Amino acid sequence: MAIPTVSSTQKTPETSLFGLPVIVAALGYFVDIYDLLLFGIVRVPSLKDLGLTPDQISTVGASILNWQMGGLLLGGILWGIIGDKKGRLSVLFGSIITYSIANIACGFVKYVTFMDPSTYYALMRFVAGIGLAGELGAGITLVSEVLPKEKRAIGTSLVAGIGLFGAVVAYFTVKLFDWQTAFFVGGGLGFGLLLLRVGVVESGMFKEVNDQKHVNRGDFLSFFTNADRFSRYLKCIGIGLPTWFVIGILATFSNEFGKAFGISEEIQPGLAIMWCYVGLATGDLASGFISHALESRKKGVALLMAVALVFSLVYLFTGIQSSTALYGLCLAMGFGIGYWAMFVTIGAEQFGTNLRATAATTVPNMVRGLVIPMTLSYQALKPSLATINAGAVVGLVCFIIGFYSILTIPETHGKDLNYLEE
Repeated sequence: MAIPTVSSTQKTPETSLFGLPVIVAALGYFVDIYDLLLFGIVRVPSLKDLGLTPDQISTVGASILNWQMGGLLLGGILWGIIGDKKGRLSVLFGSIITYSIANIACGFVKYVTFMDPSTYYALMRFVAGIGLAGELGAGITLVSEVLPKEKRAIGTSLVAGIGLFGAVVAYFTVKLFDWQTAFFVGGGLGFGLLLLRVGVVESGMFKEVNDQKHVNRGDFLSFFTNADRFSRYLKCIGIGLPTWFVIGILATFSNEFGKAFGISEEIQPGLAIMWCYVGLATGDLASGFISHALESRKKGVALLMAVALVFSLVYLFTGIQSSTALYGLCLAMGFGIGYWAMFVTIGAEQFGTNLRATAATTVPNMVRGLVIPMTLSYQALKPSLATINAGAVVGLVCFIIGFYSILTIPETHGKDLNYLEE
């Protein structure tokens, strides 16, 4: 149940779309995406350098990716609770230090002798995942609370749209240098970003609630103790499933799909991920304006989700015969899943100030964590259904849940966020 805060007179002074909170959140998400997608881009070359066979690269690579996603799942809960208890800025500082150190450590995996390098790699990606989990939710929560409701959709889409180009920079960093240098650059970018964050102020809404000592903040279990709140929480997660089906299955394992399609050229998963994120960034920049024009989060997200479904079907079932067509479809599918910013914004807007950071941080990381059952299902279905049909079955489940969730969740366009969850 939503109840108003004791006072609604305190206003956060920063309301500009191009103010420091928005700029720093966008740059933070840029570094976050750079580091988050880096393993997917360097998965094949880095594991080749460790001496793994093609079959091992597929299985060990999927395992390491799952460890990273497991870290995201755990970190989402951790940073979400901290964000509501200690403040949004605590997360923005703590998370970036964690994943920057872990990414630098990944650059040394080739020289590890004190344990199996693949195990070390998985552990470092797990730690990186924990750190990466805090960036987007805290940033979107802060931006949502410092901007007026008329600008929220555009502001959060700017954060995600600019941030998602980190995947493009990650790809070209690997191409210009090597995968080890790319990890070191990612860590360095993170520490550089810390300097920019010194001037960012805390959300006024959080400060107001923080002064109310009787308010229960950051209680993750409260999502499961009220039927209406639990339903909203599950639907927030469901909306995001198609995004990581496209990224975690269709793009990440594009080399396997390329072989199944009979494409003679070698498909580079890193390049497929890069094109997917170019589309995703473009879609995210557009999604805020689409939502604003339609005056509806639900209509905007449903429209883009339908685009993603159409191009996923084209990808899987039209018999594409060239690498150019495959990369082009990754771009198109990426645009369709470019409702990521709106998805996280919906998660922030569905809940009161005392649970907002917990929701906005855990929801996207729950989706990322669900990549684990997606990849395990895909790998398990391949022997009996073959690559294409295995991917299609996983996608069917994700899109059914996604459409049901967005069509039945409460609308939040123009919603006043200055309230508490009882």
